[in-house]
This record gives sequence, C-alpha cells and structure tokens, in this order.
Amino acid sequence: MTALRQYQRLETVGLWRETPEAQRRNVVVSFGEASLVISDFQSGRALTHWSLPAVERVNPGETPALYAPGIEAGESVEIEDDTMIAALEKVRGVVAQQRQARGGRGRLITFALIAATLVGLAVFWLPGALVAHTASVVPYAKRVEIGQRILQDMARNGALSCRSPLGLRAAGRLRDRLFGPEGGEIVVINEGLAATAHLPGRHLLIGNDLLMGHDTPEVAAGHLIAERLRADANDPLIPVLRSAGLRATVQLLTTGNLPDTALRGYGNKVIADSAAPVEAEEFLRRMEAAGVPTTPYAQAVDPAGDHTLPLVVGDPFRTVPPRPVLGDEDWVSLQGICNG
Repeated sequence: MTALRQYQRLETVGLWRETPEAQRRNVVVSFGEASLVISDFQSGRALTHWSLPAVERVNPGETPALYAPGIEAGESVEIEDDTMIAALEKVRGVVAQQRQARGGRGRLITFALIAATLVGLAVFWLPGALVAHTASVVPYAKRVEIGQRILQDMARNGALSCRSPLGLRAAGRLRDRLFGPEGGEIVVINEGLAATAHLPGRHLLIGNDLLMGHDTPEVAAGHLIAERLRADANDPLIPVLRSAGLRATVQLLTTGNLPDTALRGYGNKVIADSAAPVEAEEFLRRMEAAGVPTTPYAQAVDPAGDHTLPLVVGDPFRTVPPRPVLGDEDWVSLQGICNG
C-alpha cells in the first residue's frame, strides 16, 4: 500500500545523489505508505528512506523534478515520471494544509492566551495600579475632605466626633506636643472605637473610653503615636478607594470628586477594624523623639508583658523623666471633650 489510496504500488527510476559532491547514480524510487524508499538500481538494496511529510521540492515548476528529504539536506533525487511527481506533490499539498491548520490553531491559542492575560491584568493588576496611581495624585485638601466625609458617615451610625471647646483646645495642644502644628487633627470619638484609627487627611481618631480609662495622658499619647506610625506606613487613602470601588476611583481621578455613595458604610469598617501591631524599634524611636515614656503604654496594652517587654526594657525615659505630655487642666478638658 502507498500513502495515497489510488496507488497500490508506485515506483519509478531516478537519479540519486548522496551528497552535493557525489556522482549521480541510477536508483529505483518507491512511493511507500509513510516513506519514499530509494534503492540501488542493480541489486535492489535500499539505500535510504525519506519521510514523506519531510520531502521538499527543490526546483518548483522545473523538469525533471528535484526532491530532497528536507530543505537543508545534502541528498537529492531527480524524477521525470509524471505520475510519481503528481503523487509527491499531492502529499506535499496535504502536509502544507495540515501545517497551516496547525498554525491557525496555534495562532488562536496564542490569541486566547494573550486575551486571558489581558483579562487577568484588567481584573487583578489594573484595579490595584489605578488605586495606587489615584491615591498618589490626590491633593492634601481633598484628602482632608474625604476624611471629614468618613467622620460624617460614622456620625450617622452614632459614632460622633466630640467637640467641646475646651476639649478641642486640649486636643490641639496634644497634637502640637506629639506631632507639631502640622500634625493633622486628633479626633475623639464618643463611642464604638476601642482604641485608635486613622483617616485620610492626617486625622487621628481615639476612642473616648480610652481617654477615660487612664489617669494620665501617656497611654493615650502612646496609642496616638502608634497610630501615626501605621498611617505613615500605608497610605490611608488606598483602603478607602478599594472599598469605594473601581468606578468611584475613576471618577475621583477624572473629576476630582468621589460620588456620595462611595463612602457609605466605610465608617463602620473603621470602627470594626483591629489595629495592626507596630514595629518595636521604630515605635521606640518615635516615642523618644516625642518625649513620651513607653512603659505606661506597654503596661496598659499588655499587663503581663508577654509582648511588650522590649518597650519596657527599651524605655528611653526609664531613669530621666520627660516633660509632661499635657498639663493637668488640659488633660481633664480632653477627658471631658464628649461632655460639653
């Protein structure tokens, strides 16, 4: 049998050259089921087998036809028999069609992979990149506005910002003492907030229960410094935009405004989130720079000392007390900020 059903047996004579430098010799060329067999004309001994799919026409359109077992092969055979030439050309045509089909499928697979990659970028990478870029270009005044809108959202759910005049003055003095006049704003929340939180626009939130639960301001100061460290480590606007969603983020980037619904419910998230731990070495450095002892804070958050021993051992004011964090009158006013 041959590779083509219409031929039970197909042979012809040809001139075979083993290498480009070798002398041509008469051979018998047999069209097989999967190969082209070239045999010695006299003895009939097979000299070589060529894979039919690999056979290439060296001189298309010329006679006699010159074939090789590959584009760069040194072997070649000349054939004049029209029937053999037609059979070989038919096989080559089928092989070419299969290659084109495979190439088409390959291109489809390639396009599918590219499309999947682009979809993956759009779903997983683009939102994060867009949020980060938007956060990087939002001016400070807009950040302050966003922080205030979140405070309003919190107030709708009962977590009010306390604002007695003497308490606000005391909060401003504590801010100046810890962070300087450009240190943003300390906001006392009447209920719901267990410790501290932060919002865009350098808003530092502290729960009224935390103020009322201690006799001196050092513990509150430690909480506020730790919260400022968290705010400095990660842009506070990024989680806000993630919560607001991609459409709201695009609107902020293109128009400079967040839609009214973008921040709805975010205040509850601020109240519910637990504070992440801070790195002890940097916290100690900031407490020392602010002139606040670390031992009161460490003993308040972990009385057993299992996790805060480095803050006690490393307290920069263990032997030399710092200046007061806040005067007694101001501390009393700050503790009463929600009563006015």
